[in-house]
Amino acid sequence: MPESILREAEDRMKKSLEALASDFARLRTGRANPTILNGITINYYGAPMPINQIAAISVPEARLLVIKPYDRSVLGDIEKAIIAADLGIQPQNDGEVIRLAFPQPTEERRRELAKEAAKYGEQTKVAIRNIRRDANERFKKLEKAKEITEDDLRAYLDDVQKLTDKYIEKVDQAVKDKEEEILRF
Repeated sequence: MPESILREAEDRMKKSLEALASDFARLRTGRANPTILNGITINYYGAPMPINQIAAISVPEARLLVIKPYDRSVLGDIEKAIIAADLGIQPQNDGEVIRLAFPQPTEERRRELAKEAAKYGEQTKVAIRNIRRDANERFKKLEKAKEITEDDLRAYLDDVQKLTDKYIEKVDQAVKDKEEEILRF
């Protein structure tokens, strides 16, 4: 039972790290990244559909995203959805495809993005600490119910802390890498 608590805590910490990576993918760093369109849907024959399911999305250049719908009749709807999503990028519709040109971010904008990346990192650290607290509480309940000894409790609490430290370090490294990527351009 105690090992399952540790495994569950580690799985949850991994998922927090994956969520951080997903948040980082949505940051607009000046490079074309199709994940920026995640979450944008259009009404396609009465059902909300994500853009990536009704169009081919390609990155022919580092700062250009091209969206080519499988059905040209939805081109205008895709354009309206992108404008409504307020990505800060004006779509260019030529009747065949939609082009999204990513401008070079200013120094000030890059600093804002770096701060936003740090904010995502802090939120992930809070989530990891909450997972640590939950695991510690579960171990304390086991000790109170006399299912584990006091010495076992200390050992398991140390294991949880080591796990927490490991994942906090991974978050710090991910934030550092993202900030370097943002500020490099």
